[in-house]
Amino acid sequence: MHIKNNKKISIIVAMLMIGSTFVGCAKDKKESATTSEPKKNEQSVKLSTKDDYTYESNDYFTSISWLEKNIEKNKNLVIIDARSEEDYKKGHIPGSINVAWQSLAQMEGKAGDKNWGTLLEKDALSKALSEIGITKDSQVLVYATKGAWGEDGRIVWCLQRAGVDARMLNGGFDLWKSENKEVSKDISKNEVSDFKVEKITNHNNITTDELKKEIKDVKLIDTREEDEYKGATNFGEARGGHLPNAINITFNKLYNEDGTIKSNEEIEKVMKENKIEKTDKIVTYCTAGIRSAHMGLALKNAGYENVRNYDASYYEWAADKNNEIVK
Repeated sequence: MHIKNNKKISIIVAMLMIGSTFVGCAKDKKESATTSEPKKNEQSVKLSTKDDYTYESNDYFTSISWLEKNIEKNKNLVIIDARSEEDYKKGHIPGSINVAWQSLAQMEGKAGDKNWGTLLEKDALSKALSEIGITKDSQVLVYATKGAWGEDGRIVWCLQRAGVDARMLNGGFDLWKSENKEVSKDISKNEVSDFKVEKITNHNNITTDELKKEIKDVKLIDTREEDEYKGATNFGEARGGHLPNAINITFNKLYNEDGTIKSNEEIEKVMKENKIEKTDKIVTYCTAGIRSAHMGLALKNAGYENVRNYDASYYEWAADKNNEIVK
């Protein structure tokens, strides 16, 4: 009887120990789940590159922290708001001037005409940049918003081709406003300068004729929206579709939620998913070379050296019935 009682006691103790073990495991899992939550939040916070870019170390982007330090004391700084005039008047970064990408482009005729929307010739570009107040010593910072068309990239692309020291503001007006930085409604205008464009570089641009010759040797990236790629003619294009063998990667796929550009590692991942390597010859295009200019600079910043923007873009390609279109 004494032995049986001992056995019963042993069984009860064993069951209690097993039960406490399960409770302990459940508790550990619950605590683990609780402590993992901040890690998720921490990860989401890191989906920004707002502090990664400074003027000293980058040729394509500048941080808002650099702008804050230079906005008043840097006499060579020219800040360009590339948004619409309407948005500019609602509020902008203090001291910025409103410049439309069209003011630096050949706009005679209509969309689709030969060279419509492409960069101005040297003399006309010199005049346009002088009116903005650009000098040989200017350090130009251009901004727009994430939800726009990449106009900041297009203007920087134009300025760099003209030999001007120009960069985009990483995060643009979206980040500036969300960080509660000063916003002004005062209309600014710089003094007219005597700036002369000595040379327009062509290494980051490709013409229609050049593209026809090289189309089989390049990786074509269509930076438009998917519906445009598949045939929608939302902006008066002569025909719907895309260029042969073009890969559709919308330009805003390279943005973070806060309007900053994605990290180089994330951009490389996007490109690899589309079988595009850093050693490839890359040509970007959109409707009029705006979104594609922005992506071209973002790719160069991420280490894709051989990137050219087709600034005549789909408008000109589609207007010529001899050019192949795919749907």
